[in-house]
Amino acid sequence: MDDGATFLSRPLTEETEITGPLAVYLRISSSTKDADIFVVFRVFSPDLREVTFAGAIDPHTPVAQGWLRASHRKLDETLSRPHRPYHSHDEVQRLQPGYPVDLAIEIWPTSIVVPKGHRIALSIRGRDYQWQATTGLKLSNFKNELLGCGPFLHDDPRDRPQRLFGGMTTLHIDGSGFSHVLVPIVASH
Repeated sequence: MDDGATFLSRPLTEETEITGPLAVYLRISSSTKDADIFVVFRVFSPDLREVTFAGAIDPHTPVAQGWLRASHRKLDETLSRPHRPYHSHDEVQRLQPGYPVDLAIEIWPTSIVVPKGHRIALSIRGRDYQWQATTGLKLSNFKNELLGCGPFLHDDPRDRPQRLFGGMTTLHIDGSGFSHVLVPIVASH
């Protein structure tokens, strides 16, 4: 339930358009019977400052986000596409502690042109994205401060009890190449 890991690309050698849906495929295991995985597609300037955008509600949103509760990993094979996994949510598949499972996680579609010299990044987290520790920004009709995800957070202890979600989650990366991200790069003309 922490900040997890961020994977950062080398500086882009040319201006790069990224337009369309993204998806992340991960192999994970947990010391508990469930895990919430939050994935954040991000852009960083050459001096490694994160580039954020004014979202519909939050003024500091990342490029794109997605999340999945591991016990809801079952895919609808008919509706799923490689770039758009579709989860049936008709069966709870608890984790067996320490046993790896495969997750396909949709990331919201985006359209951005990333300048030459900038870097793209993928963060894999155990909690909602947070741009910075505090912003002082809050909507009068919501209780949560605006930290990059808007006012709608996944932090209710009734929905995320420590005994199910507070364990150690391990990301498995090996030569098989299962753990990867699909990024819709538009070819330059």
